[in-house]
Amino acid sequence: MPLDDAGGTPDRASEAPSWFMGLADGYQGATPRPSSAGITSRGGGRMDPAVWILIIVVVILVVGLVGWGVSRQRRSQQLRQQFGPEYERTVDQAGDRKAGEQELQQRRERREQLKIRELEPDARDRYAESWRAAQARFVDAPEQAVGEADALLKQVMHARGYPVEDFEQRASDISVDHPKLVENYRAAHAVSLAAARGQANTEDLRQALVYYRELFEDLLGGERQVRADREAP
Repeated sequence: MPLDDAGGTPDRASEAPSWFMGLADGYQGATPRPSSAGITSRGGGRMDPAVWILIIVVVILVVGLVGWGVSRQRRSQQLRQQFGPEYERTVDQAGDRKAGEQELQQRRERREQLKIRELEPDARDRYAESWRAAQARFVDAPEQAVGEADALLKQVMHARGYPVEDFEQRASDISVDHPKLVENYRAAHAVSLAAARGQANTEDLRQALVYYRELFEDLLGGERQVRADREAP
């Protein structure tokens, strides 16, 4: 029996049968070793880096779509809250929500470019006196009274800084600051045009004058009234 170098102890490894040594060598050869050449999947195979890139791109796209959807929903809620009934009217006229909301957003942006100003106290008193005169004239000449009310509103809008050349544009601009009154303003203006053709009855004229008065009072109220209109539920 061979002895080891330390003092005669038999070398056990040399005594191991050749079949045992072969089994041990085979086991060591089968032990997996980590590799930095690729990412290992759960099944032991390498994950192609291109697959990871694709997964990351998909996740980014999903997150972006979710964020876009939330942003669009928030914008829709803001427009609906600000414009009230005018929101539904504009969307219906546009044919779909996207086009209608784009129209309302353009109105807001246009309104921000306008230099709307308060009326001076003297001007406010003068316009109020003109309104009282037009309203008193309704008893004897309702068509004339409604026509004067329509013209007076146009004057007040111009004095406040609203463009007044085109009625539809005038109504669109007014809808941003006075969304709950703009539809009545349109109705009153239609009655005024009908009255000029002799096609409006007394009740229509009376209702038109009421509608005109509501917007007239809001316009004379200045920025405090605008804020109250916007914040009203």
